[in-house]
Amino acid sequence: MLCQALRRFGKKLVRKHPLELPVAETAPARSLSTLDLVVLGVGNTLGVSVYILVGEVARDQGGPSLVISILVAGLTSVLAGLCYGEISARVPHSGSAYLYSYVTVGELWAFISGWFLIITSFAHMGIRIWAWTLFFDNLFGNKFSLTLQETFLPQAPGVFVEILGFIVMFLLLLLMELLTRNIRQLSLVTKMLTLVKVLVLGFVIISGFLKGDLHNWKLTEDDYIKAGLNDTSSLGLLGSGGFVPFGFQGILRGSATCVYAFTGFNIIVTRVELAQNPKCSIPKSIMISLFICFLVYFGVSAALTLMVPYYQLQPGSTLPEAFLHIGWAPAYHFVNFGFFCSLSTKVFGKMFYIRQQVYMMAKDGLLFPVLTRIQTGTYMPILATMIIFIVATIMTFFLGFTDLLDLRSTGALLVFTLLAFIVLILRYQPERKNGGKEAEVLGENEGNEVQVQEENEGNEAQVQEENKGNEAQVQEESEGNEADVQEENRPAAESLTLQALFFPGNPTPTALSGWVVSVCSSLLVLLLTLLCLVLARWPVLLSGDPVWITVVVLLLVLITGMTGVIWRQPQSSSPIHFKVPGLPLLPLLSIFWNIYLMMHMTAGTWALLGVWALVGFAIYFGYGIRHSQIP
Repeated sequence: MLCQALRRFGKKLVRKHPLELPVAETAPARSLSTLDLVVLGVGNTLGVSVYILVGEVARDQGGPSLVISILVAGLTSVLAGLCYGEISARVPHSGSAYLYSYVTVGELWAFISGWFLIITSFAHMGIRIWAWTLFFDNLFGNKFSLTLQETFLPQAPGVFVEILGFIVMFLLLLLMELLTRNIRQLSLVTKMLTLVKVLVLGFVIISGFLKGDLHNWKLTEDDYIKAGLNDTSSLGLLGSGGFVPFGFQGILRGSATCVYAFTGFNIIVTRVELAQNPKCSIPKSIMISLFICFLVYFGVSAALTLMVPYYQLQPGSTLPEAFLHIGWAPAYHFVNFGFFCSLSTKVFGKMFYIRQQVYMMAKDGLLFPVLTRIQTGTYMPILATMIIFIVATIMTFFLGFTDLLDLRSTGALLVFTLLAFIVLILRYQPERKNGGKEAEVLGENEGNEVQVQEENEGNEAQVQEENKGNEAQVQEESEGNEADVQEENRPAAESLTLQALFFPGNPTPTALSGWVVSVCSSLLVLLLTLLCLVLARWPVLLSGDPVWITVVVLLLVLITGMTGVIWRQPQSSSPIHFKVPGLPLLPLLSIFWNIYLMMHMTAGTWALLGVWALVGFAIYFGYGIRHSQIP
């Protein structure tokens, strides 16, 4: 009895959402080419981060080694982009990590991804508020907050003036969002703004190499003393000079924060239904846009640290202020215009994204049904907007800019880890006997008639279930939720032996091999997490402590063995247009590196995420798992 209850409970955690593809009458017009998608990805990724993030990381975490942090963060995003590319080829449907998780690996992972996407979107809103505040400070000569205080609250403490500044910025942004919500959908506007941003940043890069001083990458203690910043031998928070003033730890810490700079490329996967050839153009555009953004971020980071010594970067300083340091006032205004264009391409869309995400989860039964009115009611959208604003303002005020960056980057790394895990499992699963996967992969090429035919086949399977009993029920479940049925039938069909682990007898994936890969992948995530926890204490490892070295060696042996087991299993030969190369190594490398970077986040960031996760699990296991719309 207990085993059956646990089995039913486990099936609820992995039940999958059926993918509802649009029929011919409602299918949107496919108008976006690969170039359009690349422009969209570059425009969404080259945002405010290039103007404010590089200065923050260079000052406190990386110094001149910021360029290495950008390289590491870029490679991390490329690995995630490869996973996005394969999943979008397998699931040719506009969506996010929430939808992809729900369709492929099940409900629990979908809830986790959707729940964390909500809080990271709040963090993104806070970053936008900070960015607009800094822009207006630059525009009014860094006197925006002072002007508010002198005009409205001359006797009020500075903290209330800061809150008022956030409120004013929110109202301005909300008004601009409402006025430009339709205009920003025009491809021409997006291309023009993206072109302006790239030209401005190209000017920054060229100027940095012309006016920069290579000595700023080789600073010594004497430079700090001459600048009047330190008259002792202890440099404290300024670092130790040279190209890597904050050491290897600073590079890793900066890399984790810089992941935020590359998170905008995922907007491409939300345009699958508008792409002319999504299974080919989506992966290609993701890779091209990430490569372009990496070159720009790398060049801007090098230019900034060459023009300005990192210790002279002030908190809250933006990229245009570097030109005041070298005495180029006209260039300051020109780059500030590029800053404005970057802010204007996506004014406040995350607020509407949060509403959409909450609506989707409530519609699926994972959140309370009253939240479905957040999009469809008369007054609820207005009320929801105000609640979202209050929460974002509170987060912005109490967390600060750096904490918001860490929160957003950590959420992105969690999503990247989940996507790599999905790719690792899906590649080794058996094909659906009814051709469901082929219709899913190739249905758009064959036309909407295939989709209609697939739906008809599903209906026929349901009729067979009613007429023929349990045998047809197994057939129908294998069409909609094949993984559960295969796992249920696995012991009767095959037996698990040591020889079957390393020398499977079937050249194509089977229920047994798919189950083995799922189990080994889950254990590998656990082992890689433990390894990252140990490696985070790398100074102890370098000291030669035999206990920790033994632990590392043991973990590496286990990881290598399980990776070998996965490698020996047969892969799916499904004819999709893009696959992640080097399985299982690249997804596992992505998982390991994402987790390792997350280990360098602050304790405050993890405390906030931990509280948010506990609230989410209480909602899911107390309500969502019992009211899910998926039977």
